[in-house]
Amino acid sequence: MKEFDYIIIGGGCAGLSLAYELEINDKLKNKTLAIIETRENYKRDKTWSFWRIFSHNFDDCVKKSWNNFSINTSNETKYIDCQSTPYQTIDSGLFYEKILSKLDSNKNIIFFKSIDQIDKSNSIVFNSVPNFEKRQNELWQHFCGVEIETRKDFFDEEIFNLMDFKCDQRNRVHFFYTLPFTRKTALVETTWISELNNSSLNDYEEQIDDYLCNHLNLRQCKIHFKEQGAIPLFRQKNVNKLNEIYIGSAGGMTRLSTGYTFLNIQEQSRYIRENIENIKNVKLFKISSKYDFLDKILLRVLKNNPNEMENIFIKVFNSKPKTAINFLSNKSNFFEDLEVILKMPKWKFLKELI
Repeated sequence: MKEFDYIIIGGGCAGLSLAYELEINDKLKNKTLAIIETRENYKRDKTWSFWRIFSHNFDDCVKKSWNNFSINTSNETKYIDCQSTPYQTIDSGLFYEKILSKLDSNKNIIFFKSIDQIDKSNSIVFNSVPNFEKRQNELWQHFCGVEIETRKDFFDEEIFNLMDFKCDQRNRVHFFYTLPFTRKTALVETTWISELNNSSLNDYEEQIDDYLCNHLNLRQCKIHFKEQGAIPLFRQKNVNKLNEIYIGSAGGMTRLSTGYTFLNIQEQSRYIRENIENIKNVKLFKISSKYDFLDKILLRVLKNNPNEMENIFIKVFNSKPKTAINFLSNKSNFFEDLEVILKMPKWKFLKELI
């Protein structure tokens, strides 16, 4: 069986981001890398979005960037400027193409379908494959989105809608999310925060049809792309293994209150690259524990008071936009944390804290 210096289990966003980060910084010049990935080919399958709070390697894979967004509640619509930290969407097809063409130039990088094909006993292993299947009774952010095209100009491409709560809640947390790429094309997504084993919420296509027809008043449009997924809003309980490091969602890179993961993966990849020569002896890269603490309280509030979601997020953005974005992107300082916390419904949060 073949041996490699490094093994990456899972060739998705986290695995490929790490491989690319190591390759472009010459960390694989005299090293061998095996990437374990079961898919037969790569094609566009996901949409990754985030506020650009720091630079990353994939500006040329950005499908669209916005400097303004809105939040709709049952009582108001709030418009927010984010020019200093624009909101970006990555085209996963361009992301895969860019990384794979770069990795293909290094003959020391080999893809395998199964870990059984190689000997990992003397390798440093980076594992990006999560194991969440048995925890469907916990909170997840699950969603379904379609990219549509209209016959005539319809969308304002300069502003996206982060959350629209004017939809059927079914005693859970439910909102729609709209990213207009042009005046005629947009991604429209239905999003729930609930237990994953609640099948009554999975009529995604009916939800989207109803929203397009009765809320946006769009009767005719073409669907060019569809995506569906579920993001765990809890941490994987990892068992420490010799020479194995968890990365991506498996390594705790998902922000529990928002589901945002992409930029955290890029930051983790940089950290690993900077410490690769001594990676077995340095601390693991983690999202600050203060965010896990605050997010777990928030999620308990939402689980017990789902109707509070729209009120809570409007209050978050009653802070300065940059403060709110820094907080949601895990880059806030003590004073920004305090500003956001003081906007929250204090009794409900205190009750869940106790």
